[in-house]
Amino acid sequence: MTAAETREAGTGADGPLVRVSGLRVDSGPTPLVHPLDLTIGAGERVGLIGESGSGKSLTALSLIGLLPDELDHGGSIALRGASDDLLAAPERELCGLRGRRVSMVFQEPMTALNPLMHVGRQVGEVLTQHRTLTGRRAVRARVLELLESVHLSDPERVLKAYPHQLSGGQRQRVMIAMAFANDPDLLICDEPTTALDVTVQRQVLDLVDEAVRSRGTSLLFVSHDLAVVAEACDRVLVMQDGRVVESGPVPSVLTAPQHPYTARLLRASRLEPASGRSARSTDGGTPGPSAAAPDTHDATPGGPAHGPASDPVVRVRDLHRTYRSGRRTVHALRGVDLEVHGGERLGIVGESGSGKTTLLKILSGLDRPTSGAASVCGVDVTRPTRRALRPLREGLQTVFQDPMGSLDPRMSVREIVEEPLIGRRDTRTRKHRHELVAESLRAVGLEPEAAERHPHQFSGGQRQRISIARSLVTDPDVLIADEPVSALDVSVRAQVLALLNRLVEERGLTLVMVSHDLGVVRHLCDRIVVMRDGRVVESGPADRVYDDPEDGYTRALHEATPSLDRVLARKRGQGR
Repeated sequence: MTAAETREAGTGADGPLVRVSGLRVDSGPTPLVHPLDLTIGAGERVGLIGESGSGKSLTALSLIGLLPDELDHGGSIALRGASDDLLAAPERELCGLRGRRVSMVFQEPMTALNPLMHVGRQVGEVLTQHRTLTGRRAVRARVLELLESVHLSDPERVLKAYPHQLSGGQRQRVMIAMAFANDPDLLICDEPTTALDVTVQRQVLDLVDEAVRSRGTSLLFVSHDLAVVAEACDRVLVMQDGRVVESGPVPSVLTAPQHPYTARLLRASRLEPASGRSARSTDGGTPGPSAAAPDTHDATPGGPAHGPASDPVVRVRDLHRTYRSGRRTVHALRGVDLEVHGGERLGIVGESGSGKTTLLKILSGLDRPTSGAASVCGVDVTRPTRRALRPLREGLQTVFQDPMGSLDPRMSVREIVEEPLIGRRDTRTRKHRHELVAESLRAVGLEPEAAERHPHQFSGGQRQRISIARSLVTDPDVLIADEPVSALDVSVRAQVLALLNRLVEERGLTLVMVSHDLGVVRHLCDRIVVMRDGRVVESGPADRVYDDPEDGYTRALHEATPSLDRVLARKRGQGR
């Protein structure tokens, strides 16, 4: 069914499947969603775009009757053939609709699934609660059929497994199987791929598309990622501060936006190589890769291009790391060789299980290899002594993926940023430490007064700035960034990447950045190393690896990474 046909179906004699009229959501006197109108036709696929706090998730939760009790709401939501106003419907009626007429796939399946129940029982409950099937054998057969339909290998094993025994992608597939168990009329997806690797994200998006099309199910897809929404949807609504500021067909809105906010989101979503990257090759510092320069990195990473006088800040030789998991031997690293020179920006790309996190732990002195050699800032990190770890802790700092998880909620920002300074001989006085904290906060764009507040009083982007301030306060030589923007909205991501680019440039830092997103790494780094199954499968200048990958796995990562321009070009070609 084409987009035109779905819109026609949605405005036919029977009316749209869903009609939202004047929906508002308030927290006391504060409006969270301003009066909003929305229709979703039968089989239509609608995207809801916006950053954190825009009201998109509250709008989605309203459609399934899951708004928090403490919030006030108004307006009406009609579901064809069920209720004229879901907002006023009793809980008993809503329970009969959830999972049968309307289903939802949440962002984090680990929190949506019961950790104490086998997967098979959880999927089966959706069938038995709505009395779709009765009898243990019939339910079990249907559960296996559903697990197979979402392309889970060995569904018998998955059926008996607990959620923690599955990967993130497998758990999300289970959630999709549950959502489609009763063939709902409407599927709501709330950021269903945000926490997934790019290839797993691609698989989940294809799976949702396949299931929606084959069943004629309507789709409301909520996301801050414009490329993902463009891929999944025909029509899009853009929300800002609880208001719909723009709506229309995907190609129109995302090619020629009429509202400044939409235009800003579009600019932020198109990551180009950072300006500081290319500038560094002419400023007398470490030369960056250029189109004219020979591809020396492919043979010996970081070697001849830097000259014989430039000793590597990070040096890894034939690094192996194995460990036991039950009866199984896991090879986390398999003969990794790597060099990073002073002032260089290295990006390490790979999916979960590729070995990149294990490598970072060894470089940080938090894990020890099974064999091989590794040194950072002149410190042997394979068997470090306590005395050797002190200069390593000062010379190397890390920015983590989830700032809320890495910042102690009981500590003030001052205490968090100041902590790496405590015990150092050169920062023994409290006055000196406070001066360094204020200086570090200013460097990341925060006022020194922020030091008196606590992490929960800041947005996600601001918390990541606090994490960066903590990492910079010791004036390190090497900065490790472990998925520093994967949990951030698209415009906040662009701001944090620009901040990292500026700070690395101004301070002459050596950057080692880990990500599963080739586009993010290409934006910031000189050179990219691609890891798979504990091995380096490709390395070279960032632009070459991104634009002309040599290894099949790198090409698969590139093709799986959502690209707004590619999606829009394809949709224009299809006339959608």
